[in-house]
Amino acid sequence: MKSILINGKARQTAALTVSELVKELALDPARIAFERNGEIVRKPLYGETPLDDGDKIEIVHFVGGG
Repeated sequence: MKSILINGKARQTAALTVSELVKELALDPARIAFERNGEIVRKPLYGETPLDDGDKIEIVHFVGGG
């Protein structure tokens, strides 16, 4: 398990990659923007971008409407 911050809140996770974390959080990758340690992670790189202990994650959810 590693300790990370997601949108300023501490969380423990066993996820090894961004993709695993997105699945763990039950998020739709098409509806989020993901930032790791101040850098945007592009969706095609979610599966190969590792998560490390102490990472600071920001996740922005896009909502539809009209």
